Amino acid sequence: MTLRRRFTFFTIFWLIFILILFNIFVYLFVIKITIRSEDQLLTNKVNILLEDKRIYEPTQLSNSELLRDYYNVSELMRIVDFDGKVVNMQGSDPQLIALKPVFSVQHDTGMIFIDGRRVLYMKVPLFKDNRVIGTLELYRKLTLLDSYLQVLVIALTITSIGAILFAIFGTYWFTSRLTSPIQHMVQTMREIDRSGKLRKIELHQRDQSAELLQLARAFNQMIERLDRTFERQKQFVADASHELKTPLTVISSYAGMLKRWGRDDENVRDEAIEAISNEANRLQNLTKSMLILAQADQEDWLKVEPVDLVQLADETADMLHMTFQRMIRVHTGKQDVRLNGDKDKIRQLLVILLDNAIKYSKDAIDITLSVSKGVVRMSVADKGIGIPDDEMPFLFERFFRVDGARSRSTGGSGLGLSIAQRIVELHEGQIDVYSQHGKGTTITVALPQKK
Repeated sequence: MTLRRRFTFFTIFWLIFILILFNIFVYLFVIKITIRSEDQLLTNKVNILLEDKRIYEPTQLSNSELLRDYYNVSELMRIVDFDGKVVNMQGSDPQLIALKPVFSVQHDTGMIFIDGRRVLYMKVPLFKDNRVIGTLELYRKLTLLDSYLQVLVIALTITSIGAILFAIFGTYWFTSRLTSPIQHMVQTMREIDRSGKLRKIELHQRDQSAELLQLARAFNQMIERLDRTFERQKQFVADASHELKTPLTVISSYAGMLKRWGRDDENVRDEAIEAISNEANRLQNLTKSMLILAQADQEDWLKVEPVDLVQLADETADMLHMTFQRMIRVHTGKQDVRLNGDKDKIRQLLVILLDNAIKYSKDAIDITLSVSKGVVRMSVADKGIGIPDDEMPFLFERFFRVDGARSRSTGGSGLGLSIAQRIVELHEGQIDVYSQHGKGTTITVALPQKK
């Protein structure tokens, strides 16, 4: 069942339910008010009769003038003596006259039905010297009120049917306007699935609700993100193909050289073996970096745990000092720098920054750690060749290398800073670069502690 039909049925069902309850309430309320009003009229008439002194005289109970002054149409008024005989009566309705007279010593009031018509009655004992001398009976047909109730029922029925019909057409029209943007989104999605081309949804803000506009914006943001992702994938594949092409060409060329002259020429054989080994190592490192970038797009790539950043920096600095015989100094300012993050990924981040500093500088490298207002800052500074200003915007792009000729001699693949940026993003941090060409580079990483 479509959303339009569900919403229409749901609205009509609740409208009918509410109308039924409302009509029942109005009908019962009118009945209660009218009966109370008629009962009050009978009570007032009885009180007026009881104020007449003649009604307490046994000889005056049969006086026809006693009840005549209080008689109304659709009523029956009579006095019954202790023998159950009617001694005085005013009334012309045969159905009321046919009612059996009853002598009663108790006050009684209520309502009976005659042929489906309501009849209100009241029976009052008449006293003389503390002795009951008769019973005053009053009967009143509620014919006029019943006709009014019939009119009320007809009016409520007509208005309810009109309200339901209006609600059906109104709800259908409203749901059509409400679901049309959703149908437009569905059509857009189907068109994207059919053609393979990403498209955005255009909605007029003046005609749509805030929720639908939010849904459309979220859809368009998703499309933009997918578009950027596809473009990055295309660029990544193109760059990876370009990067893989060179070592594969070198390996193929030297393999052909070995095949032709390597068996007889020892120098050619050694040169080819060395070149093939170097390019194979470069391919291995490049493949490993691309695999890391692919894994970094997964949501569960990080394993968050408490990390002592000072200890981690000291261990990493000692390891790279032993490997490259370069001085790496750690500055903490006697602070205990800790945060919650992935220890292995932060170590990898630090290794990437230090490896770049080692490749492009010859002097000592400084690591500075600090914490302020819940933010941990880690900076790696070198006094190397620096980065030209025109290359700064492309620094974190995949396969981008500063000074490509020199980077080939150092074995760089151009993926290190891309991996570093991804690690920082997954930790909800920020990475900034300050560099002067020919004077050195400082890369600063800011990470939230999240304790």
